[in-house]
Amino acid sequence: MEQSVSGVGVLDKAMGLLGYVEQRPATLAELVELTGMSRATTHRLALALESHGLLGRDSDGRFHLGARFVGLGKRAAAALPLAEIAQPALRELRDTSGESAQLYVRQGDHRICVAALDSPHELRTIVAPGATLPIGLGSGGRLLSGEAAGKKGWTESVEDRAPGVASVSAPVIDRHGNLVAAISVSGPIDRIGRSPGKRHGAEVVAAARALELLL
Repeated sequence: MEQSVSGVGVLDKAMGLLGYVEQRPATLAELVELTGMSRATTHRLALALESHGLLGRDSDGRFHLGARFVGLGKRAAAALPLAEIAQPALRELRDTSGESAQLYVRQGDHRICVAALDSPHELRTIVAPGATLPIGLGSGGRLLSGEAAGKKGWTESVEDRAPGVASVSAPVIDRHGNLVAAISVSGPIDRIGRSPGKRHGAEVVAAARALELLL
């Protein structure tokens, strides 16, 4: 496990354990191997996290993130000023594109959906506010990982993170030139197509510029 970052050893160990489970469900034996902690320590921490609802276990006994994170994620996203500020731009993007719109920020090696509005179509992509996704996958994740947007200001992805889903995203830059978020449109390939940038790229870029004016 990595060196302590907070100076509170047991907290760092617990957070490190959660970090591994965040990647994928894991058995106790796998967690022991991943963390480098003793079996007794790993088991004790896992049970403590489970008692607080931060871990749960599936039918095969593998540990996964607990249900409490759902509520925590929603409350954390709602507390972010950016999520509130972005609502008009996201609403306009959702309405003009007819597809689901999301706003992502980077958090370490992941991206967090801080705001989202779902498409009115019955078949749609849904990313809940508070959801944690890979940083380098999907158009939004690639932008937040440092990939530059194309000449037209957007990046697209097709079945990059999930089968049957395509997306197009634009970076949100503050007045100091810092990348603060990625705003996205995503939908099923059957409707959004395999070139989502051609269809919705200009709308996503317009939403990003509208949000930047409010920062």
